[in-house]
Amino acid sequence: MKVIKHSKNLHELICNDKLCQIAILSDIHWDNPKCDWDLLIKHLNYFKENNIPIFVNGDFFCLMQGRGDPRRNKSDIRTEHNTANYLDSIVETAVEWWSPYAHLLTVIAYGNHETGIIKFQETDILQRFVDLLNYKNNTNVQTGGYGGWLIIRQFYNSLSNITTKIKYFHGTGGGGIVTKGALNLTRALEMYEGQDVMIYGHIHENSCRNDVRDSISYDVKNKQYKHKQKHIHSLIAGTYKEEYGDGSKGWHVERGAPIKPTGGRILKIKVERPRVENSNTKRSLIKYIDSTKIIV
Repeated sequence: MKVIKHSKNLHELICNDKLCQIAILSDIHWDNPKCDWDLLIKHLNYFKENNIPIFVNGDFFCLMQGRGDPRRNKSDIRTEHNTANYLDSIVETAVEWWSPYAHLLTVIAYGNHETGIIKFQETDILQRFVDLLNYKNNTNVQTGGYGGWLIIRQFYNSLSNITTKIKYFHGTGGGGIVTKGALNLTRALEMYEGQDVMIYGHIHENSCRNDVRDSISYDVKNKQYKHKQKHIHSLIAGTYKEEYGDGSKGWHVERGAPIKPTGGRILKIKVERPRVENSNTKRSLIKYIDSTKIIV
């Protein structure tokens, strides 16, 4: 999938298919020993076999074991990263590990773990990773923002295309045991305008919902306004970090947090041009949007 950068956190993705599928991943925490590499590899190989591009909504890395980080714990560092050049080792090993899937990565957004390293260690690990990955694989992976926009331009044929506007935001707060992020999505409907899809992460939940707004649009051909129902698909993208374990101990257990679902989601955008019954007249392109938890 071709990626066009319009600004730091505004990118356009070109899809030449009537059914566009995009893997939406978040909170991978790749360098953390609690990241489920087996599940991640299984999903990545599925994306590779089916040519499904990937968007990552922040916290690609964990990065908590550096000197001076109050969260560091000797049990939460992988052997290959237990070196004097801790952050450098993560960049180098990550580039090697992700290179077989580099051509699938489109935009990687920032999460609080990446911005925290910029703030306290004065280095941008995510940008360093992306630059080296692109250099070694001749790819065009882009970094996004903590929040930003993706525009999916989807071609029905050589003459007709339609766009889907995606607003992404990594997220804030700790989520709710009862609401599981539903309030965050409701707040987003009040904060942002024009999105067809809303993507959240951060709270390690995996779910989606659909909202519909009463709206109008202008019919250029007939030169008149018409009633329109605007559908908005919102999703929380999940995590690959499994922190609960057997529930015996640890920061996640001791703060009373529940078991979190691991894995991401696949966003599907299907474009059709319906015909008027008993006529050759063609209507405008319409799209159907949904997402499903990745099960392979």
